[in-house]
Amino acid sequence: MRLIHVYSVALPLLLSNIGQTYAAECTAKSGTHIVPLLELYTSEGCSSCPPADKWLSALNTESIKVIPLAFHVDYWNYIGWQDRFSKADYSNRQRKLAGFNAAGFVYTPQFVLNGKDFKGWDNSRLRQAVEKSKQQLARAQLQLDFVPLSNGDISLHAIASAQENDVAKQSDIFIALYENTLVSKINAGENNGKELKHDYVVRDFFGAYQMNKQLEFNKQFTLNKAWQQRDGGAVIFVQNSQTGEIFQSLALKFCSP
Repeated sequence: MRLIHVYSVALPLLLSNIGQTYAAECTAKSGTHIVPLLELYTSEGCSSCPPADKWLSALNTESIKVIPLAFHVDYWNYIGWQDRFSKADYSNRQRKLAGFNAAGFVYTPQFVLNGKDFKGWDNSRLRQAVEKSKQQLARAQLQLDFVPLSNGDISLHAIASAQENDVAKQSDIFIALYENTLVSKINAGENNGKELKHDYVVRDFFGAYQMNKQLEFNKQFTLNKAWQQRDGGAVIFVQNSQTGEIFQSLALKFCSP
C-alpha cells in the first residue's frame, strides 16, 4: 500500500455552453434510489495497483448495480514511469476525499464507495454495500443525453435537479468521460515489463458545478468526434460539498451515430 501526505486543493471549473442542431440521441435517467459510485485511485507506476485494476474491469455491473470510475493519480510518476492517463486533478480529488474522511494520507490502490474509503474490496462486500444503498432514496435526479452531430462530433447534455433547497445548496456536480479496453506496455518503474489493461479510465473530468436558484443544473457541450470511435461513456454524479457523500450517480455509454 502506497502512502502520501494530504494537502488542501481546489478543483478547476471547466465546461462551455454549446448549442447545435442534432439528430438521433440516446438518454439515461436516474431512478428513485441511489446508485453507488465506486472510484478507484490507481497508477501504472504502482506495483500493487494491477490487481485492483483487474478487479474493477471484471465487475459485472449488470448484476452489481454500481458505477465504476478509475482515476489515475500523478504522484507516482516520479519513480520512473509516466502514467499517460494520470492528471494532477485526479490526485487532488483523492486528497479532497481524504480530507472528508479525516485521513492524513492518500494511497494506491484505493477504492472509494459513495465518498467513503472502501477497504478489503471484494464482490461479496460490494454486493452488501450496494444492497444497502438500494434502501436509500436518492436526493437528486440526473439525466444524460448523447446526440451524434452531422459533423461527427457528439453533443452531451447533462441535467441535475433536487427537490430540497438544502440539498441543492450542498450539491457539487461532476461529469466524467471514461474509456474502456485500454492497454499499456510498461517499460520502466515498478511494473517494468508488464502489459497493463484498464477499464473505466477517466479521461476528462468536469466540475465542481452548483445548481441554480431553480434547483436545477443544465449544461450542454460538444465532445470531439474521436469519442464516437471509443469504447466508453459519461458519468454524472452529485456529491455533498460538506461531507463527500454521493447523492446520486448516473452513467451512459456512448451511442452509435
